[in-house]
Amino acid sequence: MALKVLDYPLLTHKLNLIRDKYAQPQALRALVEELTLMAMPYVTECFPRRERLIETPMGGSVFEFIEEERVVFLCILRAGLPMLNGALRALPRASVGFLAIKRDEELLTPRLYYSRLPEVKDRWVVLLDPMLATGGTLHMAIEEIKPMKPERILCLNLLASPQGLEKVLSSHPEVDFFLVKVDRGLNSRGYIVPGVGDIGDRLFTEYP
Repeated sequence: MALKVLDYPLLTHKLNLIRDKYAQPQALRALVEELTLMAMPYVTECFPRRERLIETPMGGSVFEFIEEERVVFLCILRAGLPMLNGALRALPRASVGFLAIKRDEELLTPRLYYSRLPEVKDRWVVLLDPMLATGGTLHMAIEEIKPMKPERILCLNLLASPQGLEKVLSSHPEVDFFLVKVDRGLNSRGYIVPGVGDIGDRLFTEYP
């Protein structure tokens, strides 16, 4: 298991632009997509690779490539959609799956209501969800795909709470986690503080 906090100035800068409550949906979607693309070099660092003969203008030679066909991006709807756009800009030949998980705002428990997954056996699965708050959604998503026997599971989150991070780390020690920032904690409604608010709503609804 690996936990890597991508605490680099440019990534932090982009994340802090997302925090601004006056940022409008179009700008937010672009920022989340861009931030995901910027994080992909770190996520793919240990991905399987193979060599292939390529003809350059100066002749043929063997070069190394990521095995894109062994990668599955698993998008947590709906907030993960801009992240998926950024991930596919990096590896456009990867397969894509979708999970829709809604949180009960009273009980703070997740409920899976839609699943559309490609073949993941022996593949590298990357879960895409901007926020790791209580950890319930991510825990449920990992539990959903574990029985399908992927070779590796990786999670990319932009922001996490210490409580949520502890939950998923302790429950899934074999999973690799990548995130940009760990914030202070959670409020009584299960939102990250200072956080970004309800990122799903903010990505698709204009601020009044």
